[in-house]
Formats: sequence, structure tokens, C-alpha cells
Amino acid sequence: MKTRHIFLSACVFSLGVSMTSCDDYLDLTPESTISPEVYFGDASQILAYVDSRYGVLPSHGTGNTYGIYGMDATTDNQIAATAPDRFTSDFWKVPNTESDNWNFDEIYKINFGLANILPKFGDETADGSDLSGTNNTIDGDINEIKHYIGELFFLRACEYFKRYQLFGDFPIITQPLPDDKEVLTEASKRSPRTEVARFILADLDRAITLLQAKSMATTRINTDAAILLKSRVALYEGTWLKYFKDTPFVPNGEGWPGKEKDYNSNYQFPTGSIDGEIDYFLDIAMTASKDIAERYKNSLTENTGVLQQSVDEPANPYYDMFAQEDLSTVSEVLLWRQYAYNVVQHNVNVCASWGNNGVGVTRSFVNNFLMADGTPVYTHGSYADGDGYYMGDKTIHDVRQNRDSRLVLFLKEPGQHNILIENEIGETAQVEETYPWITLTDGARRYVTGYALRKGGAFDQKFYSNSKGYTASIGYRATEALLNYMEASYEKNGTLDATASEYWRIIRRRAHVDEDFQKTIAATDMNKEAENDWGAYSAGKLIDPTLYNIRRERRCEFIGDGFRYMDLCRWRAMDQLIDHPSIPEGFHLWNTPMESWYSDLLSDGSDAANVSSPDASEYLRPYQKNSKQTCYDGFTWRMAHYLQPIMVKQFMITAPDNTTVEDSPIYQNPYWPIEADMPAER
Repeated sequence: MKTRHIFLSACVFSLGVSMTSCDDYLDLTPESTISPEVYFGDASQILAYVDSRYGVLPSHGTGNTYGIYGMDATTDNQIAATAPDRFTSDFWKVPNTESDNWNFDEIYKINFGLANILPKFGDETADGSDLSGTNNTIDGDINEIKHYIGELFFLRACEYFKRYQLFGDFPIITQPLPDDKEVLTEASKRSPRTEVARFILADLDRAITLLQAKSMATTRINTDAAILLKSRVALYEGTWLKYFKDTPFVPNGEGWPGKEKDYNSNYQFPTGSIDGEIDYFLDIAMTASKDIAERYKNSLTENTGVLQQSVDEPANPYYDMFAQEDLSTVSEVLLWRQYAYNVVQHNVNVCASWGNNGVGVTRSFVNNFLMADGTPVYTHGSYADGDGYYMGDKTIHDVRQNRDSRLVLFLKEPGQHNILIENEIGETAQVEETYPWITLTDGARRYVTGYALRKGGAFDQKFYSNSKGYTASIGYRATEALLNYMEASYEKNGTLDATASEYWRIIRRRAHVDEDFQKTIAATDMNKEAENDWGAYSAGKLIDPTLYNIRRERRCEFIGDGFRYMDLCRWRAMDQLIDHPSIPEGFHLWNTPMESWYSDLLSDGSDAANVSSPDASEYLRPYQKNSKQTCYDGFTWRMAHYLQPIMVKQFMITAPDNTTVEDSPIYQNPYWPIEADMPAER
């Protein structure tokens, strides 16, 4: 049978006055008439159901065609061919009925599974309060059953973490809901973000109790992945509360819209104060991250520091970690997604071979990487000669010299070999790296900034058949735990303890950067760093050099991994753009040898212009070819943009008369109006 699938965002508002029931259904057992009461009676059936929910996890299929490695394309790390609305003052507007973000689809499906499985497992309340399995009636191995239930709690935590990052305060729903307007309206009430974060952590604690260790299979959710995610969530909330304190973006902050609703009007922090909450979450982040870091710090993947360029040269395990088919033997990887040729594929390798599918690395990101001796590039003058010195950026070859090996490995250079093992399967591969095609109109092969990554690009041509790549996708890796501890401990205590210092040296040693981070801190000029890194700021003010270099380490380790926007938001690192827009730049085009690569450059500011004018900058400015381009004057910011607006439909369908949005139990996010097609107010 088909079981009615109700979720809050699916209900349709009809003709302005009436509610209709939701039309979406959940097929529990395709081509079967078995009811869910019977279906969830065997471990294999639970496994099948859990597997169908694995789409919640990050994968190569997320976002841009370049997969995970293109997800930073709306930050100061990477940009796409078209500027995003979020960095304009008025293009991002409140949606009316079309928005996929205020969405409970996966939450409903996971809740449906738990509601049918937990009573059979012996938890009669089906709320996760009894996970012993003492009264289990499900057939199969009890440890496997526990593991599968743990996976559902983990997946619900993942899905809630996504929604909470978008909206902050969010409804906490633990049961599948009936098709009843009163019930759905009550369930729409938004819980304060601190409570949502605690709910996510509680789900992860349940998962940790039930899950088996990583050794079960690294393609399955496991205990270590759950502990790492716990550290990420706690760090996110702890830093968000710290930097948004006393603003409408935190519960009980000045102007917090939740206070206007009776159900949140008397909210009190569980610890008694926002400072108590900050410490609470940062403590959890430290404990959880240290748990993982201590067990993996000595088994991180080796980095030779050299990009392999022939089959006769030794492979670089660190590079290959992001571009190989099987990660089951890679200790650092806690959870990964497997692909298979002609079964489940992606297009990451082809995008790495060409221009990253229209996603380019920014000049500011390239500048941010340290020299191998641990000093910032600006301490070397404009162009210096000799071993160990900054060679300048008049060629891509020069900018890679003597640098942090992560930049050396992943920033592409013309003439390099993209393919070392040739075969007839991968007909779409570009065997040798071309000069950057910045004037192409073909979005897939256009080099937007002139700089492009090779991260994720395997050296075997068999992975390059168009849209049929099958290299693995990393979900969670242990290095994050070291970085999470470094940041959480410094944010909480204001000092680098011995553990954080040890972790920092481990990360820099692998990156082939001088381990003496204190030398880097002493050489750091925050005004110079502010030119290259939005993360140099929090709440519009420059941070101290130690914290900044912790953030820099994170930025460079997660090159192209999709962490950047999450980090910038929780750090409140974009306030300064409100009054001082940032103009994204690419490589050094004009008055360099690289200019001679092109015979078709047109920079007259006309509609036909294909590059920016040298009068504006010698560096390529992708959004300054002509004044009609979005963000021609640079990326700007509105405070409201730290959170998503809730679409107007949600207010109308939950209002008693389906019309008066002010009477809805839902409240809009700070500085967003409850009026369709309107931009942020501030």
C-alpha cells in the first residue's frame, strides 16, 4: 500500500481561502501490498529503507556539476560565471510559493521509518528514549538492527543541520504528521536555534550509542562519522552565538523575532545565559573533536608534496585520496560514497580536466596560501628571485612556486598532464592542461577566473567518459577534527593549548609548510590579510592574528570542499561588505606573458566584451566586462542574507484565515519582509 506522505512544505494553498491535502506519497515497498506494520519486521527490510535515505549525505552530485569541489562557488574562494543574488542588495527576494529550502520531505520520511521501527525494537514511545533493544521483535542480528536505527538518527541530524543552517530557528518534528491543518499549523512553530542545535546533538548521541565502528564498512555511516559531525554542529552553534550575540539572529537578542510569538516569548537558555550556551557548545566541540583527532592524528594520509606527472613517478596518496575509486583502506576517510561505472556516476573528473564546469578559483584564495617557509606572500615583496621566495603571479607557474603544497597540488598549470593512463573509454578527457580558456562562451569548459582546480581529477582516463565518472566521494575525514579542536579551544579560552599546537604542527607538516606557526602569526599583517580573506573579519572588525591563522589553515585544507560559506556565516564574516563591496578577481591577465595566450581579448566595456579592462585592474575581473553585469561594482551584503527568507505561502497556509500572515505562528527571519518578491530590508 502507499502511505500518505505529509510534510509542512508540501501542502497547497488553493484559491486564497482553502486548504487541500498534500499530494505526495511515500512508496515503502514498491510493487507490494505489505503494510508498514509488517514490512519493518526484518533487518533486511530496515536496511533497504535506510539505504533509500542515504541521499541526505553529501556527494559528488551536490550543487555544481563539479560536485563537492564546486560548492564554494559563491564565496571569496571560488566564483561562477554569473554572480549570485546573495551578494546584491536587491536581487535576492522573498519567494511566494517556490522554494525548496523550507522543506520537510526527508525529515518526514526518516520520522516515518523511526515511528514504525522503534516500537518493534522495544521503544514503545517511539521517541528514542529506550534503545536497549531488550524487547526487540525484529528478525535479524540485533547489532545490525541497532546500527540501522542509528543510521536513521544520524541522517535526521544531517537533514536538520542543513535546514538549521539555512533558517536558524526551525520546527522540531519527531513524528510523521497526519493530514490535518490544526496539527500541521501547531507543528510549524519554530524552536529557537539553540534548541534545534541541542536536538541535532541528541540525535547524534543516539546514533553514537547504536552505530558500529568504522571497521564495519566505511561506505556506511559509523560511530566516528557521528562524533565528527557532532563536533561540527557544536562548533557551528558556539561560534554563531558568539559572533551574533545581542542581535536578532540569536534567541533573546535585541529584536529577535521569536519573542513576538507567545510560544517563544518567555524562552530561557538552558544554561541560563547566552555566554553559558557559547561555552556549552564549544566544550562539546572540543571534546568530540579531540576524541576523533587523538585516534587518527598519527594515521593521516601521506602527502609527498609532489604532483605525480608520469606513471613512473611515485603516486601522491594525499592527492589520490580525492580521486580514487575505493577509499576503504584510507584511514583518514571516515565515511565515503561509492560509485560504479554504468550504475551510479558523476562528472567530477571531466570538470576537473577542463575548466571546473564554469567555476573559477579567486586571486584572493591563491594569495592566501602561505609560502613553504610559513610566511605570507606579501612579506616577500612584489617579485623576488631565489629559492624559497615568492616568484610573483605573472604566470601560473610562478604563483605555484615555493608555496603550501596544497596549492601546488591542486591549482592547475598549463602543460601539466591531467591523464597519465590513457585508454579509449575516457574520450572526453583533456590529456594535457591547456591555457585557461577565459573567453569561451561554453560554460562547461570556460575558465571563469583563469585559475582552476584539479582536485578530484583522477589520472586514469577510464574515469572520464562524460557523466560516467565513478571515483569515490568523501563525506567526512578525520583532519576536520584537528581543525575543529584548534578553533573551538581558541574561541573558548583565547589561547593555544598544547593539544591545539600539536594538531596544528601535524597539519602543517603534512602540507609541507614550516611547522613554526608562531613565525606565521608574528609575520601576519591583518590589514594585508583583509585584502584576500573575508574570514579576517567577524562582525565587521578584524580578528587577532592567531585566530585568523587558524581560520586560514581551515580555508587551505578544505580547498574546494564546500565548507567556506558555512564558515563565513558562522563567523559573521561578511558585515564589512555592506559598506565596502569586494570585487572578485582572477589571474594576472594584463601586462604579463599570459596575455599573449589570447588573440580575441575584447575589453571595451561593450555588450560584446569578453574580459575586463586593464584600466580597472591588471587582474581579470569576471563581473566587470560591462556595466550590465550583476555585481559589476563588487559583492555587497545585507544583514538579512545570513539566513534564508521563509516563503510567503508558509505564512498563509498556517494563518487561521489563510490570508492574514501576521496571525501565522511562524515568524520571518530578521530583516526579511513577509511580502513576496521583496528584497531584504537591511
